[in-house]
Amino acid sequence: MEGGDAGPRLTPPRPPAQPRAALPRGEQAAAGLGPGRSGAGAVQGGAPARWAAPCWGEGGARPAALAMAKHVFLTGPPGVGKTTLIQKVTQALKSSGIPIDGFYTEEVREGGRRTGFDVVTLSGKRGPLSRVSSDSSTSRREYRVGQYVVDLVSFEHLVLPVLRNVSHGSDAEKKICVIDEIGKMELFSQAFIQAVRQMLAGSGTMVLGTIPIPKGKPLDLVEEIRSRKDVSVFNVSKENRNSILQDILAAVESCRK
Repeated sequence: MEGGDAGPRLTPPRPPAQPRAALPRGEQAAAGLGPGRSGAGAVQGGAPARWAAPCWGEGGARPAALAMAKHVFLTGPPGVGKTTLIQKVTQALKSSGIPIDGFYTEEVREGGRRTGFDVVTLSGKRGPLSRVSSDSSTSRREYRVGQYVVDLVSFEHLVLPVLRNVSHGSDAEKKICVIDEIGKMELFSQAFIQAVRQMLAGSGTMVLGTIPIPKGKPLDLVEEIRSRKDVSVFNVSKENRNSILQDILAAVESCRK
């Protein structure tokens, strides 16, 4: 801004500034965090790093209107700390008496080597999601992701009842369902896909979940979640994982209103 001069200017006055075009409905500017899975980046649009912007594929982000958000998802590279953050958020919500249920995935290690993943429900039930297979041959009924064979029966036995119970509970207070994660292994289950879609479309449950970064062939449900205008996605990185907890909790509280 220029400082004032003592006398009148001889140059003609500037034309009045034209108002900026309004953003489309549902895309009003919301501050975003830089990309997390591909490394920390500058804050988009120069806005304060408070709310994360939804991911729209690699290298791009499209801000969502926070007032429209109904669900919160975390994304980031493997091992960055998404599940740890989910567990911290869960503990904080439970201690506040907020109704919450769901599941998270946990590594299984033997002798310092990862041998698979377990599904752990918030009520404490545990079962195998996948295990390393020593047999390179693949049977017709096996579901594989890399070296891991997915135990679809175990996964559905543990997870589907939890999702049904959350969806069919009382509507007196909006419930929170933790889904960690919606990835390749979990998406072998068509019943799981259907349950998640119904939950996202409903009004009685807020989903707090995790999704993988885009890599290889797109996963249909994951891309649907990224593109939903009622989903707020936080990009978790090594740079922000220790400082983002309060922002996630604030987003969850906003979604429950």
